Amino acid sequence: MPDDTYKTLDLALRIGEMLLSSGAGAADVTATMLSVTHALGLRGVSADVTFTEVSLVHHPVGEGPAVVQVRHVTHREIDYEDLTLVDHLVRDLVTGVIDRDEARTQMNRLTSSGHRRPRWAVTLGWGVMGAGVAVLLGGELLVIALAFVAACLIDRIQRYLTVRRFPIFYQQVAGGAVATLLAVGAAATGVGVNPSHVVTAGIVMLLAGIGFMGATQDALTGFPLTASARMMEVVLLTAGILAGVSLGLTVGELLGFELGRVQPGAIGLAEASMMAFGAGVTAAAFAFSSYAPLRALLPVAAVGALGTGAYAAVGSVEVGRPWASAVAAVFIGVVSYSVAGRVRVPPLVVVVPAIVPLLPGLAIFRGLAGLADGGNGMLHLATAGATAIALAAGVILGQYIAQPLKREARKLETRLSGPRLVGPLRVRAVRRAAGRG
Repeated sequence: MPDDTYKTLDLALRIGEMLLSSGAGAADVTATMLSVTHALGLRGVSADVTFTEVSLVHHPVGEGPAVVQVRHVTHREIDYEDLTLVDHLVRDLVTGVIDRDEARTQMNRLTSSGHRRPRWAVTLGWGVMGAGVAVLLGGELLVIALAFVAACLIDRIQRYLTVRRFPIFYQQVAGGAVATLLAVGAAATGVGVNPSHVVTAGIVMLLAGIGFMGATQDALTGFPLTASARMMEVVLLTAGILAGVSLGLTVGELLGFELGRVQPGAIGLAEASMMAFGAGVTAAAFAFSSYAPLRALLPVAAVGALGTGAYAAVGSVEVGRPWASAVAAVFIGVVSYSVAGRVRVPPLVVVVPAIVPLLPGLAIFRGLAGLADGGNGMLHLATAGATAIALAAGVILGQYIAQPLKREARKLETRLSGPRLVGPLRVRAVRRAAGRG
């Protein structure tokens, strides 16, 4: 394998691995890797992205054998700091600001350095998110405080289990148990709070990180196998939460504290103003806990609040949750493109936190809980599926509206999957950079 070909494929694969592990969709990862190889003058390259690996195949001119490189994705954590830095690196590379060697050096520095944000601050961020969810759901002051404590405890316990290499399923079990045991403790003190409210606010942070958005986006953009794998993970991790809640209830009964029937998610939303405020806090806290740049937090909060406000306004005319979610998602998709450009982050960093307050995690939880109890949970699961599709489809449609494709860009942009949530958008820059290579 020629040294230049190896270095180009290796750089593109490392970029793809970082993007996929940091939360980017398969279509954006594929498009970004092809943009990098195209910019560096390597033609005849095809890319493949699955749930666990990224690969590139170079078909040289003539009768030589194809060159194949593969990288496995073993670490997954939503990391918007790395996502943003890699996005900036790719843009500089395809526009000729940096060359391949400088890009490789920056990637080495990026993969070997830790986060500037201290881990205790991230834990507090998850706590604020839990409190924001409690506000969004109309919880009283004590429920908000308990939600903050539960989210902080869940994050620390999951961090402890991660260091000891426990699979994520068991981390979800532990998180669900902690949220439920906190409700048991509140009931034992006789403070008079609804245990369902406490459990609901506690487990939403576990549901927020599950890949509803990524799975549906992959399905809509032509990656059905990756979408199926992500959706299977969603079901498995939600089942872990269900097991944890059941464990917490069992422990409470053994200790002599009967909570009765706990129904996470069986809670009305707050009034519109408090609902929008809670959504803004939730979105900003999720972005902060996912290492998004600080400059993006206020815009994310504003987009999240406005998106949820749009959802509440449309939902008030009783058109159904999926249609209300779709309208809110289109709004978020359109606005996020402009906002992301102003704060110099990929649109994904704005879109996903703003969508988090609208995710149908609780509907999936109630559906699985209904099936486990022998009841009819299919209605909840069907509603959750329709809502997830509406959110992903609405965001993508919003990006189509916000990113009009120019006539001269259509051929390559079609090959690169259309509107982008991560990666360079201007194809002309890619071509000019390729001419230099």
